[in-house]
Amino acid sequence: MLDQLAARAERLTRDRTRDGLYETGIEGFWLLRIAEADKASHTIHRPALCFVLQGAKWTMFGNRRYDYRAGQALVASVTMPGSSRVVAASDEAPYIAAVIELDPDAMLAILEDMDAPPLPAGGPASAAHVVDCDPALIASVSRALDLAETPEEAAILYPGVMRELCYRLLRSPHGADIARILLGPGHSRGVIEAIHALRNRYAEPIRVDELATIARLSPSAFHRQFKAITGMTPLQYQKQTRLVEARRMMLSQGVNAEAAAFAVGYESASQFSREYARAFGAPPRRDIEAQRKTAA
Repeated sequence: MLDQLAARAERLTRDRTRDGLYETGIEGFWLLRIAEADKASHTIHRPALCFVLQGAKWTMFGNRRYDYRAGQALVASVTMPGSSRVVAASDEAPYIAAVIELDPDAMLAILEDMDAPPLPAGGPASAAHVVDCDPALIASVSRALDLAETPEEAAILYPGVMRELCYRLLRSPHGADIARILLGPGHSRGVIEAIHALRNRYAEPIRVDELATIARLSPSAFHRQFKAITGMTPLQYQKQTRLVEARRMMLSQGVNAEAAAFAVGYESASQFSREYARAFGAPPRRDIEAQRKTAA
């Protein structure tokens, strides 16, 4: 079944002129096609399932690396900055993945409806996992792909497919950890609220003490649980988010490095340039020029 799904997804993307994400006509559902192993890319990962149909890839959140290949999926439960690299792809066998943004409300509704929901254990859970896709989960993704080929039916049928995907993930070996991120216990729920606040206010000066108050924890306990969930400290999360957003502004909006730096919260353009070069391997202007040449 996996080979058939990869062949169907490849047909849907074969006529495209470049590698990248392609819309399926269904909101929150994309196909990713990469024809050659590439350099690491940096982005803000939203809660999503990235199911690999062909090839292999790794993703890093903070100091944690997640390797996944055909038949596996990366599940991210919260919004986090991260880097990824396709490591197995070619013109003959491109990397192909189905990227499906998860609906937290649908996930919570499924949890409430389950007779025996996965019970969250104590302590913080990691916000990302690699799952082996069993036949039931593969069949759910297949139904999503069916709707990508018949988009006129998606408005009516896709919400049911999303509920099915959420159910399959909650029934997976990592279901209890996913439920813990969504429901608690109380301290973890507070940390998730603080992550959302930091994501929404990444361009503002924000102190760890303020985030700890949102999480209803002491600063030291908050710092420890934040890192346990995301794999990075609050400062690293904010810095990586700022750099990724600044890069996006320069690429998509054409703003210069200084304007982008100030827009994402830096007070010093030189500090921004140094940290940008450490993150992306080149100063802003050189990096953006290289990115545009690659995309041309």
